[in-house]
Amino acid sequence: MIADNSPRYVVPKKGDEVFNKVISKLTNLGMSVWGSRVLTVRGRKSGEPRSNAVNLLTVDGVRYLVAPRGVTQWVRNLRVAGEGSLRVGKRVEEFTYVELADDEKPAILRAYLKRWKFEVGVFFDGVDAKASDETLLDIAPGYPIFRITGK
Repeated sequence: MIADNSPRYVVPKKGDEVFNKVISKLTNLGMSVWGSRVLTVRGRKSGEPRSNAVNLLTVDGVRYLVAPRGVTQWVRNLRVAGEGSLRVGKRVEEFTYVELADDEKPAILRAYLKRWKFEVGVFFDGVDAKASDETLLDIAPGYPIFRITGK
């Protein structure tokens, strides 16, 4: 059997798109929902700004963006652009990032699942915050994580 080495990507369902639009709208109005931000990144092909609701995670004073659906369009755009912005209401923060290596991800995945499992658990195939470090390391390649740095 030939292994499938394509990047992991979970396509949003119609209900997910509606939920994300509502969260984006509230966040743009200045109401962060459990740490939500509107991420804006320049499109890698069009060059036009693209926006998505994301959960900004803070662990020990360091901020992270985790992609629970895998290598999404915003992940691909961010990798090409090298920078983006995070918005809550009128407050906009420009940022750059460092993408984490897989061996750096288990603690961040655990913290992310502790905070948002109710929302994103479906994208983790039964893995939760109580999973072993080994299990989290096994799934790490499917979950891009970016450490946010100021610009």
